[in-house]
Formats: sequence, structure tokens, C-alpha cells
Amino acid sequence: MGVSSQNSSSKQKKMDPTGYDASTSFIDPRISTELYQEGRVLHNVKLEELPNFAELKSEVEKFVDRMSWWESYGIDTCIHVFGCVGAVASFFFMRSESIPVFAFGVFLLGCCHSILALKGGHLATHGAVCRSRPLNRLQSFFFSDVCGTFPSDSSHTIHVKEHHAYTNIIGIGDSSTWKVPIVPAYLYMFVTPFLIPVITPFVAIITVWGQWFSLLRFLVLASLGLLINFMLFMKVSGFGFPGAVLMTLLCRGVLSVPYIHVNIFQHIGLPMFTREKLPKKLYQMSTGVLNLSRNAVLDYCFGHSIISCHIEHHLFPRLSDQQCLAVKTLVRRFLKENGMAYNEATYTDRLMVFLRRYKQLMVNAPPISHFVGIQ
Repeated sequence: MGVSSQNSSSKQKKMDPTGYDASTSFIDPRISTELYQEGRVLHNVKLEELPNFAELKSEVEKFVDRMSWWESYGIDTCIHVFGCVGAVASFFFMRSESIPVFAFGVFLLGCCHSILALKGGHLATHGAVCRSRPLNRLQSFFFSDVCGTFPSDSSHTIHVKEHHAYTNIIGIGDSSTWKVPIVPAYLYMFVTPFLIPVITPFVAIITVWGQWFSLLRFLVLASLGLLINFMLFMKVSGFGFPGAVLMTLLCRGVLSVPYIHVNIFQHIGLPMFTREKLPKKLYQMSTGVLNLSRNAVLDYCFGHSIISCHIEHHLFPRLSDQQCLAVKTLVRRFLKENGMAYNEATYTDRLMVFLRRYKQLMVNAPPISHFVGIQ
């Protein structure tokens, strides 16, 4: 497949009146931004031809087939069990009059809630908790509805059918639902995330409104989860009912700031496409997804597939966290050997990018990327 070249006049970078500066675009060095023109970013792709995704898929499948149950699912299962045990233990820490012990209990419950609701719920939504489809379905009810107070049906529709099926497609899977343009940068990045535990139940109900069986099932399961949570706070930690409600919101907000950050860091600011014109899946995912560096807390509370193996997860969404981690070296090598993007950044680097370019990334409409010669 030949790659078109731009004439010398097109090599002049321009700034869009809305604030888009092509020279600051977060894009892999293998792709050079040539021109911003009428809402499009033109990239001159340095590839003779696109590699065959089937080759990478075959390599990954062979590698995963050689993994044992323990390597594929056992470690993740142990992390989920720790989430359950740690959550119960945290209520005993929070009955202490010692401030450090109490604070540790709050932090522990916040982390364990994320392990169950986010890591577990995410894997179950993709059918990646175990090999059994029925068991995955049952666990999705537990992780998402009971622990996360969010309908598993809605998680599948919003995350799998929209975000994954239309990754970085403007208006569908472009992560724009996380944007709140009227909120200033520092307020959005560090304060509003604490509202997530408050608004989640209301958003959850809206997503299944009109689907009366799903709504009823969700209300029963979510109420059961909240009731158990309140009772543990009241019977074990010694809080009254109002205190139990407030403590539930506090603990669920422990990792809400990085939760918001992760959801915007790994897609926004990367190439966006239209539904009518988009590159092949391999190029779409390699350019439009970013891996964050390993993080001792977030990798285990949110999962490798959300943090440090997000590219692998988007290419192979049915893989478990441990499987994504295991094939990471293989995927990185394949993409780089074939001259393709493999976006990686530290959490701090992405945070600084969003604080510096908040208006461009979170307020203004994103430009549409066009890869000259292959799209």
C-alpha cells in the first residue's frame, strides 16, 4: 500500500482559531502532524503497508493457550477475594479511636471497593473473569450491580457495545461523556470526581429506565449491596444510619480522582475519527489508545487492562488482566517492529498535559485525524 506525501506548502503547521495547536499534539513520533485544516489533522504515515492483524492475533492466541488457569485467572481471582476480605476487615479498622488506624480503614475500603466494582466489574463485563460464560454473567451482577451500584446491562452497552466497538469515533466512543466544559480545570480534575459516588445511582437508574425488568433487578441487587454496606458500618464500625451513608460515600470516593483521570488520559488528546472514515482496527487502536506506566495501587485496584495494558485490552478485550499483562511484550514488539504507534506515558506526564491544555482537550471539539495514504 503506497503512502502519499504532502507538498512543501502542507508541511507548515497551523493553529486553529479554536485553540488547537498541532505542534503540541500528543502523537507518536512515527506519525508526523502535517497540517490542521478545517477541523482535520493530516498525518503523513511512514508505513509502506499495514501489518496483518491476523498475524498478531494468532501469536497472542497461541501464547494465551499455553497459559495455565492460575496464570490466566487464578491471580485475578485471588485479588478479588482479597477485595472481599479486605472490605470486611476495613470495618473493624474504622471502629478504632486511633486516627491513623481509622484512616487506614477508610483507604482500605476505598481500594477494596475499586477492586470489586471497577476491576471485577470491568472484567466481568468483558467475560474475562473466568472461562465460563454463565459464571461471568453471575459475577457481573455481583461486581457491578451489588458492589458498584451500576447495572451490568448498562455497563455492557455503554462500555463494550459503544466505547470498544467505536473507540475514538467522534460522538460515539470518543470518551466525550467525561467532558464537563463549564467546569474549570482544577475544579474538574481534583474536586468534582468526589461527586461520582453521589450521582452514580441516579445515572444508573436513567440508563435502564424503560427496561422495567432490568430496572427492577438492578434496584433489588443495588439495594442489597447498600444495605449490607450500611449494616456493617452500623453494627461493626458503630456509626448511626446518617453516618453510615456519609462514610459509604467517603470510602467510595477514595480513588475517584484517579478514576476520572484514567478515563480521560488514555483516549482524549489522541487521534479521533469519523464513523465514515476510519483506519483499520490495528491502526485505530494503536494510535487512539495509551498505556499508563505501572502503578502499585491503580494496577491492582483498577486492573492492568485499564492502566498499564490498555492497548492490549482494546486489541483483545476478552483477555483477563493477567493475560493482557503477559502478552504486553509481544504486542509492543509487533507494533514497533512494524513501524506503528505504541503510546505510553506516566500518570504525572498525562496530568501535566491535561492541566496545561485543558481547554483544548476538555472544552473545544476535538479535531478529526486523517492518516494520509492509508485512510
